[in-house]
Amino acid sequence: MSKSLYADNQQGSLRQLADDPSETTRRAPLSKREIQSYFLGAIHDGTFSSNQRFRISQKGTQWLKFLQKLFGKLGYNSWIYKEGKNRKVYVLETLADFLDFRFDPSRLNTKEEKIGYIKGFFDAEGGIPRDHKARFYIQLTQNDEEKLKKLKVMLSDLGIKTGKIHNPSQKVDPDYWRMYVLAGSQKTFVEKIGSWHPRKIRTLNQRFKNLDSFGIKNFRKEGEDIVHAL
Repeated sequence: MSKSLYADNQQGSLRQLADDPSETTRRAPLSKREIQSYFLGAIHDGTFSSNQRFRISQKGTQWLKFLQKLFGKLGYNSWIYKEGKNRKVYVLETLADFLDFRFDPSRLNTKEEKIGYIKGFFDAEGGIPRDHKARFYIQLTQNDEEKLKKLKVMLSDLGIKTGKIHNPSQKVDPDYWRMYVLAGSQKTFVEKIGSWHPRKIRTLNQRFKNLDSFGIKNFRKEGEDIVHAL
């Protein structure tokens, strides 16, 4: 497998379409390790089945189909199926052997790998308001407090400041931890980290049409379409 992975030439590079929407910016294609880093972050939304398969579940199939294409680019098979007849939940399963729930993100070497990991984590465990009229926030949640602490350090290294890691309610869930990206770093987060999740891309696209004060260029239409185009 070559060191760099390309999307179709007509669509441009995966990075250009999904990560950096600028019409004039040209970056190198994503490497295999960057895509693997994205999955290592995104797997926090997953489980490990009794038949030795990694499972990621979602309402709807858009993000799962995008992940399936990415797995294909890495040379791995994956399957998507509906979980239950009366539910709108779908599951992607894969045997990809590089996935590891115990992976320590502090082992990541390059800036690009760290960004890929954080992007995957955000797409799986991050939250932003769906209502474009609501006060904007970026939150990251995790049941593993230590993992969130490592993420905080990685974000700081990228110039992104976050608030205190806290538990919203010990009574409701003593193992649920959350932190917010500080308002002064939200622009930097969107510019440097971004998203490959179709719903988040659409939400951010709508949000930044109404937040000119951020000074962020709107996501191009291709940025939203990349989840279908690979």
